[in-house]
Amino acid sequence: MNTVKYIIHNALIINERKRFKGDILINGEIIEKIVTPPSTGISAYTDYKVIDAGGKVLIPGVIDDQVHFREPGLEYKADIHTESKAAIAGGVTSFMEMPNTKPPAVTIDELERKYELASKKSLANYSFYMGTTNDNIEEMLKANPENVCGIKVFMGSSTGNLLVDSDEALNNIFAKAQMIVAVHCEDDAIINKNYNHYKEKYGDKATAQLHPLIRSGEACYSSSSKAVALAKKHGTRLHLLHLSSAAELNLLQNDIPLEKKKITAEVCIHHLWFNDEDYNKKGNLIKWNPAIKSRNDMTELRNALKNGKLDVVATDHAPHTIDEKQKPYFDAPSGGPMVQHSLVSMLQLVKNGVFTLEETVEKMCHNPATLFKISKRGFIREGYYADLVLVDLNDEFTVSKENILYKCGWSPMEGVHFNSKVVMTFVNGNIVYNNGFVNENHKGKRLIFDR
Repeated sequence: MNTVKYIIHNALIINERKRFKGDILINGEIIEKIVTPPSTGISAYTDYKVIDAGGKVLIPGVIDDQVHFREPGLEYKADIHTESKAAIAGGVTSFMEMPNTKPPAVTIDELERKYELASKKSLANYSFYMGTTNDNIEEMLKANPENVCGIKVFMGSSTGNLLVDSDEALNNIFAKAQMIVAVHCEDDAIINKNYNHYKEKYGDKATAQLHPLIRSGEACYSSSSKAVALAKKHGTRLHLLHLSSAAELNLLQNDIPLEKKKITAEVCIHHLWFNDEDYNKKGNLIKWNPAIKSRNDMTELRNALKNGKLDVVATDHAPHTIDEKQKPYFDAPSGGPMVQHSLVSMLQLVKNGVFTLEETVEKMCHNPATLFKISKRGFIREGYYADLVLVDLNDEFTVSKENILYKCGWSPMEGVHFNSKVVMTFVNGNIVYNNGFVNENHKGKRLIFDR
């Protein structure tokens, strides 16, 4: 099989806090050469296929460090193929998936089963977290830091037996973990107290507007502060997932380079985009755990992303069927699909003056690669994998059921008008998405980590 070579010609490249016009030469899976300024002798590259970017923006592929693709066991909501297809259409070239599938990935056998599924079905590059329970510490330690992204700990409600609520188990996990410990932090005792209060008060009349009152900022801070204390006690490499409240930001530092941080944190698109005023219109469609909170929380999360307290942007992509979401508030599941619209949402916030292009690339591409020590991805560098996204900042579209690729068929972003569009996505040097067309002949690779 002949190696395909491409030149992406005359792109506006955003990479490592710089923007410049240039050409990218791709040879097989790898970025062979970066030419700046763009070559005037492009016709000399006779064995390369030329892609004229026409000044459009070229960035590294987005790396999403938190998704739920629902396979195995919950394929009626989503599966690895459908959601990776939505991901590459949204410029996400690599993802890290959570263990709360059925059965949960709390043994090496179940974890490797997911990797085997992805090798056959995923259009994007992939990794899967090892799940933890109160009693699977020995199994957890079998996970290989070189080819498993991290260990996931639910310090709050989850499905099955994935809730780790034993202090002894938590201390063991934090003390013995040989890779990143990623945590979902919500205090169950506080949540249950709030739940019982509002359930008794409102019963069947309850709406999603109660969600941030039940899954409150207090519940988040109580659990996050416990995780930070455990990490400091044991010297654990801790990653706080989907921070949602201003108070939690007080647990973080921004005066340490990312490479040297022992405690890092993620924020999700929905916590940057929505606030509690949106429940009136969106209802259960934006019911996530942790809850979307106040406008002030949203603003402070945006500020913390800019000032370096928050390190990465992810989605917590977690599809449910529309029928499930239309149930009464107390019966409707939490979570929603977002991976197809994360990059364009951030680009819209760029257009609105909230972030810069350089900040967006840093938080969605560079920092996940640095934080997890992903080998040869997340940057536009010679010798790195050609995971690249070409974006038109002046091509408008409105999210509708006709252009949604999620298996569940809906999005909380329906009706949103975006000013930017993903034009082309490369995964390992292959064009897997091109102006609405998906090439399903190429599969992603298992992520490798330099640990």
